[in-house]
Amino acid sequence: MPTLTPLEQVVWLLVASVLLFGLLWLAQRKTGDAGIVDVGWSYAVAVGAVFAAATGEGSTHHRLLIATMIGLWGFRLGTHILTDRVLTGHEDGRYQMARERFGDRFQPFMFIFYQFQAISVPLLCLAPIAAATTSRNGLGPIALAGLGLYLIAVAGESLADMQLKRFKKDAANKGKTCRAGLWRYSRHPNYFFEWLLWVSYALVAAESPHWWLALVPVATMYLLLTRITGIPPTEAQSVRSRGDDYRAYQKETSAFFPWFPRPSALSHTSVPQQPYSEDQA
Repeated sequence: MPTLTPLEQVVWLLVASVLLFGLLWLAQRKTGDAGIVDVGWSYAVAVGAVFAAATGEGSTHHRLLIATMIGLWGFRLGTHILTDRVLTGHEDGRYQMARERFGDRFQPFMFIFYQFQAISVPLLCLAPIAAATTSRNGLGPIALAGLGLYLIAVAGESLADMQLKRFKKDAANKGKTCRAGLWRYSRHPNYFFEWLLWVSYALVAAESPHWWLALVPVATMYLLLTRITGIPPTEAQSVRSRGDDYRAYQKETSAFFPWFPRPSALSHTSVPQQPYSEDQA
């Protein structure tokens, strides 16, 4: 592929993303499942990272590493959402709630939401774009630290998903809140480790002259997960479906950064667990 400047890469990614998410918006009108946007977003960021690495002009080591890291992350996340949510035929509770809230205005709202997701793709790809401009040969200590943090984050996110899936599969836990493993220390450990991944990408890009670009995805993902598309709609749905139980869980457990539960949560070790919200993940 021809070498592109960072600005050219951003423009190409923006145009492609706007078109892609426009098509996905049309597709969800026919399928009735708006959750396809999450699958498309995950795969789009992964492909965008590979594109940035392939069209960059910097160190082959850094380009290959960042493309592999983000590519594997996006493929794993997109496939998980596709098989665990979209293909099950049950639309994510966040979008069901939006349908009820916006009524006839739901589709115009979703078009704007889909295009917002489209714009986020080139913003997040600033990390691989920056890493692809690194001139030094070989991976330095900061990039290697980024790889180490990446492995920890992948393991943590996978463990959180596995713990929740195992909890949900146990018939004895039906109607109970998952406080097993990592979910005891954070209401959204999967979101936390997903954000940590972007910190690892920034470390890989830290040896680039454009290292500061990689800080944009770190801030963007934190904002998305904690303020916009992550925790707020997920918890609104959980409160609506679980009421006081989920409110208690909110008071007892850290929302994002893992931390020890408040003393009131200790009582759950000796009594039956509380109702579980299927939208907790």
